[in-house]
Amino acid sequence: MPGDNVTAGPAAADPSVAEMAAASLAPDAESVLEPSRHRTFIKSIVGGAATVEELVGRKVVVGGWVKTGREQGKGTFAFLELNDGSCLANLQVIVDAGVFPLSQLVATGTCVLVEGVLKKPPEGTKQKVELKVEQVLEVGPVDPSKYPLPKTRLTLEFLRDFVHLRARTNTISAVARIRDELAYATHTFFRQNGFRYVHTPIITTSDCEGAGEMFQVTTLFSDAEKVEKELKQNPPPSESEIEAAKLLVKEKGEAVAHLKSLKASKEEISAFVSELTKAKESLAKLEERFMMKPGIPQKDGRIDYARDFFGRQAFLTVSGQLQVETYACALGNVYTFGPTFRAEHSHTSRHLAEFWMVEPEIAFANLEDDMNYAENYVKFLCQWLLDHCREDMEFMVKQFDKTAMDRLKLVSSTPFVRISYTKAVQLLENVTDKKFENKVEWGMDLASEHERYLTEVIFKKPVIVYNYPKGIKAFYMKLNDDKKTVAAMDVLVPKVGELIGGSQREERLEVLVDRIQEAGLPLEPYEWYLDLRRHGSVKHSGFGLGFERMILFATGIDNIRDVIPFPRYPGRADL
Repeated sequence: MPGDNVTAGPAAADPSVAEMAAASLAPDAESVLEPSRHRTFIKSIVGGAATVEELVGRKVVVGGWVKTGREQGKGTFAFLELNDGSCLANLQVIVDAGVFPLSQLVATGTCVLVEGVLKKPPEGTKQKVELKVEQVLEVGPVDPSKYPLPKTRLTLEFLRDFVHLRARTNTISAVARIRDELAYATHTFFRQNGFRYVHTPIITTSDCEGAGEMFQVTTLFSDAEKVEKELKQNPPPSESEIEAAKLLVKEKGEAVAHLKSLKASKEEISAFVSELTKAKESLAKLEERFMMKPGIPQKDGRIDYARDFFGRQAFLTVSGQLQVETYACALGNVYTFGPTFRAEHSHTSRHLAEFWMVEPEIAFANLEDDMNYAENYVKFLCQWLLDHCREDMEFMVKQFDKTAMDRLKLVSSTPFVRISYTKAVQLLENVTDKKFENKVEWGMDLASEHERYLTEVIFKKPVIVYNYPKGIKAFYMKLNDDKKTVAAMDVLVPKVGELIGGSQREERLEVLVDRIQEAGLPLEPYEWYLDLRRHGSVKHSGFGLGFERMILFATGIDNIRDVIPFPRYPGRADL
């Protein structure tokens, strides 16, 4: 047989190898893993498609945090209202005293992982099913005297002091799910419309808005502290030490030259060359330390950013728009969705220092194309919440804004009004039933009170205002033929006013150069941006949606600090 001539492998030839391999597979105390458990989400029990009949009798493992707990039957059993964050609703859990000490389970905030059987609750109770616990698998205990989130109703302002725990409350967990659904809807909309998702940089050397309110990214301060510490521990060399080192390099160099003139052996020359190299390295280190100076490096009376980490000034981005335009000029339709930053000392309910922006860019698109995409996107988001987040939205209606659901229905189903900036100003100038805090006149930037009056009183629906004065808009927006206005547009909605800002971008090189200079900005940082116009320029448009503003609009919550997981604003950057 052909197989008779096959040479046996090493393991077969050496029994000890096979024994070692078998031993390595044998379990020991350190290699035994805790068995995996399939945890069932509470949402699939209380809000899933399964009927009561299908659920009753099913054995499940659930985990969550106790919202409320109470001992009953003179301490013979306890009811726990358990929530795992998968939905707003709780699951009622029944634990007998013989299964686990009840006092360790009933405190609000306690985390438990339990296994049990789903059963039908008594008639007249609101629960669809309840869980009869057979085994308590894990407990994360809470000291009720120290837990900062009691089961009483807490204000959103109070919760901002506990951002690490506030997601356990009904309101913040509902906001988190709404935010997640809006993010998923965003990616879904752009994927369905042929867009590619591009990750733009958080650190930038360009000021997109031209406002200058940017956080600077620098290592100059930490570098200066390191230098100061280093100089204290190891003082710099003196001039005489530098001169002595130079003299040694000179002597070693002359020695090498002398050996070469004598035609010494290769080994002798190599030995002296090695000494010369070490002397030069030592001199370089001494000179480097001699040049070390405490404090921020200066040049010509100004901070020397050439000595900074990036070799120039760098900032946290205020927008990914300029960078994502580079991909629009290659891939066509693209978008970016990420954090942006503004160092604005504002304490209003509408401003954050760190916030998220959705910014699509569309190649070969004019202003009307831009408005069409913006309108369709907002409608898509509103309909998505109606279809996928009804429970949480109904909670918002009950707790914060009775009109929240109606507002989503209105926006998702109603064509947006489109008017020019000039027409909007005319309408506002003719208002007699309200006195605006900010005077209405052509050339002004519309304030929130004006935007909301247009959407809530005059038209009672979303409004897109377009063709704004060039003096109040950014340099990259396309200059119209009248030389006074730019092809810009804002989408205004009830409750928050401006939700989206966008424009057709200026694709003409000469005009863009003039606009940058008019804005008082240097050309050098924007040379790459101008290259997009020098090499295959294309008509393109885009817009930006403030993600937190969309959540404010949807939920009816008043303060933007309550719709972002970790709010950053002047004086606060917790965690």
